[in-house]
Amino acid sequence: MGITLYNTLTRQKEAFQPMSGSEVKMYVCGPTVYNYIHIGNARPAIVFDMVRKYLEYRGYDVHYVSNFTDVDDKIIKAANELGEEVPRLAERFIEAYFEDTGALGVDKADLHPRVTETMPEIISFIKALIDKGYAYEADGDVYFSTPSFSDYGKLSSQSIQDLQLGARIEPGEKKKNALDFALWKSSKEGEISWESPWGSGRPGWHIECSAMVEKYLGETIDIHAGGQDLAFPHHENEIAQSEALNEKQMAHYWMHNGYIQIDNEKMSKSLGNFVLVHDIIQKHAPEVIRFFMLQAHYRSPLNFNEELLESAKNSLERIQTTVNNLKHRHQESADFGEAGSWQETAAEYLQRFIREMDDDFNSANGITVLFDLIKTANLYLQEKQTSKEVLISFLDTIREIGSALDIMVETSEGMLDEEIEALMEERVQARKSRNFARADEIRDYLKDQGIILEDTPQGTRWKREQS
Repeated sequence: MGITLYNTLTRQKEAFQPMSGSEVKMYVCGPTVYNYIHIGNARPAIVFDMVRKYLEYRGYDVHYVSNFTDVDDKIIKAANELGEEVPRLAERFIEAYFEDTGALGVDKADLHPRVTETMPEIISFIKALIDKGYAYEADGDVYFSTPSFSDYGKLSSQSIQDLQLGARIEPGEKKKNALDFALWKSSKEGEISWESPWGSGRPGWHIECSAMVEKYLGETIDIHAGGQDLAFPHHENEIAQSEALNEKQMAHYWMHNGYIQIDNEKMSKSLGNFVLVHDIIQKHAPEVIRFFMLQAHYRSPLNFNEELLESAKNSLERIQTTVNNLKHRHQESADFGEAGSWQETAAEYLQRFIREMDDDFNSANGITVLFDLIKTANLYLQEKQTSKEVLISFLDTIREIGSALDIMVETSEGMLDEEIEALMEERVQARKSRNFARADEIRDYLKDQGIILEDTPQGTRWKREQS
């Protein structure tokens, strides 16, 4: 069958067919860098990192570009408030972005272009739109003439007439139509600016991505992605600019992730529920946050709170405990035991995982398959099965699924509490069945891992050896 994905442009799932065989051109709108990113910004970073990695897992060569908006009204305002130069403030928060998203398992894009480094292309793009009659200059500002592009509204499935009902011209704007949007803004006194044919100024928000897509990926790309909040007006305006100029489809597939709520409420500073990634990863392991995000389908709304994060932590530890138990059994068992149908079972789970992920990158269902595999592996362990071949097939399959999603299915930071408890319970059962050799084997193994057992009249207790 191959991969299918939901295309916002057509409002339906479509078979994924890149323009150039196995090569995929993918652009994801990045952050405006005036502060640390919040948990809502983290979702598209994680989601589309997952999409990229799964495409690569399935054999595609992904050319992945994600931009930084490093000059903008919000950045200028923040820089003024902090008494800091705009470039320095932007650079500081770009570094913070890489630090925070890197902790969440997000790899850097192949390219991270910046507005300030793309100024010649942006100016050239605007000039070409004016020359073709799609844009006009007004006292140093330049606006895109929305009525001149007949397909305006196709991404958000809205007509120009409907959109105009809610549109308005803000004080100081010189545009002809309320739906027209700024391509170039004349500079105010003291603001950072660049020289252009229309005077000193800086780009509007929407034009930057159109220019960057064309410069780094071409006039038409395979996938353009971002948060649901960007579909209108940002992506709608990108389509208008790029397709008006190039007379070609800008992107074949448009992908948008769903919103995040905090305790079922919209995140906002006024409500006091504004969660920065920089803060949350000080309290929770970053791999847990990534796992939590991927437990939901990327297009679904996602509720975020401490209780749900704790549940995700426990779920991830269940996987890691099983992996550690499989590794321990493999290490301790002799190479005997019939594989039977167990090995085929592991392979079937991998195929199930691929089928679920091929259906619009459904990581939620993919993780469900992983937990089904974990249950089966635990059943194998409970039955005291000892085939190294089967143990390896379980381990390899769990690791392969974990790698495809880039979730941490095993840990090298010492044994988890759940793993210790599982081995202690196995030791209790071994002693009951008078298998003292196995009981001693478990005690010695735990001791090697820095776990000391104490047999008391009230039962066996454990503690970590002090270093």
